Amino acid sequence: MDGWEAVAQAITDRMAERGLTQRELAERSGVSVATLREIQRGVRRRRSAVMLAAISRALGFPDGHLRDLMRSLRPEASSPDASDADLRARVADLELRVARLESEAGKGSGGHP
Repeated sequence: MDGWEAVAQAITDRMAERGLTQRELAERSGVSVATLREIQRGVRRRRSAVMLAAISRALGFPDGHLRDLMRSLRPEASSPDASDADLRARVADLELRVARLESEAGKGSGGHP
């Protein structure tokens, strides 16, 4: 199951638990019925964090619930080793940049007070 499928399932399940129709969820969230229908069918399209937060709130979830669910199930997020390696590479790059900046700052001062 990918992130959008998980979001679709979470929305569908919560609607059933709360006895909500798509129209009621649309009214509560401010998201159109057509957009909700697409999301529930798993149509992959960029959705704003604001939209996902509105749907989350309308379903009684914390604001970031659906966004976090989608992100947690992305293929690249499912491999902790890959994300750790990416993080280490980014830290190494930042350390190199800082060292260069410090070196340039030392040269620029020319030893003058």
